[in-house]
Amino acid sequence: MSLTTVTLANTVKNQYFYKLKANIDSFSSLIGIQVLGIIFSLGGIGTISTGSNNFNINIQYYAADIVIVFTLIWAFSTAITITTKPHRNHDFTFVTNRLSSSLSNILFLISATIVGSITAILSGNVIQVLRYIFIDQQLYVLNTGIQELVIGISAIFLYGLIVCAIGYFIGTLIQVSKLFIIVIPVSLLGFIFLEATLLEGTIRDNYLSVIKIFQFYVSEPIFVLFIVKVLITSSLFFMAAISILNRMEVRK
Repeated sequence: MSLTTVTLANTVKNQYFYKLKANIDSFSSLIGIQVLGIIFSLGGIGTISTGSNNFNINIQYYAADIVIVFTLIWAFSTAITITTKPHRNHDFTFVTNRLSSSLSNILFLISATIVGSITAILSGNVIQVLRYIFIDQQLYVLNTGIQELVIGISAIFLYGLIVCAIGYFIGTLIQVSKLFIIVIPVSLLGFIFLEATLLEGTIRDNYLSVIKIFQFYVSEPIFVLFIVKVLITSSLFFMAAISILNRMEVRK
C-alpha cells in the first residue's frame, strides 16, 4: 500500500494547465477585442495640419494605443470573470484548496496578459499594413529596435498585471457580496464628485486623488522604479484577494 503525496506546487501546476484549456474562450475574446481596436485605429489617433496659401499639409498618426486600451479592459474583465462561481467550481476537479486555486488563477492571468501584451504591440504593424494596402496615402514608418519592442511589451504587461490584480480583487469582493457591484462604483464616483466639489476653483493646482494615483504610475520616468511600483501594488491586491477567498466557505 502506498500513499501519494499531493504537493501545493503539483496542484497549482495541474490547475494552471487545466485553466489554460478551460479558459480558451478568453483568448478568443482577446482576438475579437483587438481586431475591434485595430479597426478603430485605422482612422488614426491624432492629426496635425499646417500650411499656407500655396500648400496644405495634413499629418495623421497611427499607433496601437486603442488596441492597448482595449487589451487592458479585456484583462480587467477576465480577472473579474475568473473569480465567478462557475470558474471556481472547475477547481474541484482536483484535490484543491483556496490557496492553490488563487495561485493557479494568478498564473493564468499572468500568462494571458503576456499574450495580450505581445499581440497588442504587434497590432501596430497590422495597422500600418492595412493603411498601406487600403488607403492611398504616403506612409512613413518609424523603425523600432528589439530593445524598444521589449520595453513596449514589458510596459503593457505591467499595466495589464496591475489591472488584473485590481480586477481580481474586485471580483473577489463581489463573490463575498453582490452588493459590491453597486457599492464599488458608487463609492468611487461619490468620492470623485465630493473631492471635485471641495477643490472647486483650485482644481488646476490640486489634482484629484484619482489623477494623482494614475500619474504616480504613468509618469514614472525610471523604468525600474515603475516595475517595483507595479509589482508591489499588484502583490498587495492579489494577497488581499487570496486572504478574502481563504475565509470564504470551501464551496458555495
